[in-house]
Amino acid sequence: MKPRVRLQPVASSDEDDFLAAVARSRRLHAKWVSPAATAERFASLVQRMHGPLHHGFVLRRADDGALVGWIEVTNIVRGVFCSAYLGYYAFAGHERQGLMKEGLRLVVRHAFRQLRLHRLEANIQPDNLASTALVRSCGFHHEGHSPKYLKIRGRWRDHERWAILAR
Repeated sequence: MKPRVRLQPVASSDEDDFLAAVARSRRLHAKWVSPAATAERFASLVQRMHGPLHHGFVLRRADDGALVGWIEVTNIVRGVFCSAYLGYYAFAGHERQGLMKEGLRLVVRHAFRQLRLHRLEANIQPDNLASTALVRSCGFHHEGHSPKYLKIRGRWRDHERWAILAR
C-alpha cells in the first residue's frame, strides 16, 4: 500500500502552515493540548526539537503536502532506561482518517531503529478516547493511571500511561 503521509523533522519553513493549522484547530485542541500558536513559540519549538533529547516532526499528506499533524519524541533518557515520551496531535480537517496512525507508526519505527530507544510512553487524558484508540491501534499497552500528572491549560489533569517496547 502506498504511504498516504510523510514525516519530516520540523523546520523554520513550516511556520506559516503550522500556525495556520493551529489557529484552525483551536476547537479540536481546546481540552487536550496547547500547541505553539505564535511565531515566537514556534521558533522556540523548532530550536528545542533539534537537540539530542527532543525530536519533533510535522506530518504531511504525501499527495499534496498538507499539514496533517504533529508528533514529538521528547525527554530522551539513555543508559539503562533508554526511553522517551511521545506527544502528538492532528490538525482539524485531518482527524479520524487514519493519517495520524500512519505517522505514529513511522515515528515509533524511527524511535526504535534510528534513535535506538527501548521504550516510548504516551500519557493521555482518560476521556480522550480518540487518542487512546490511536495508541492502542499502534500496539501501545495500558500501564496505569497517574493522578494530576500534567498541567494542561492551567489545570492539573489525570492521565493514563500507555507504552510500547522495542521488539
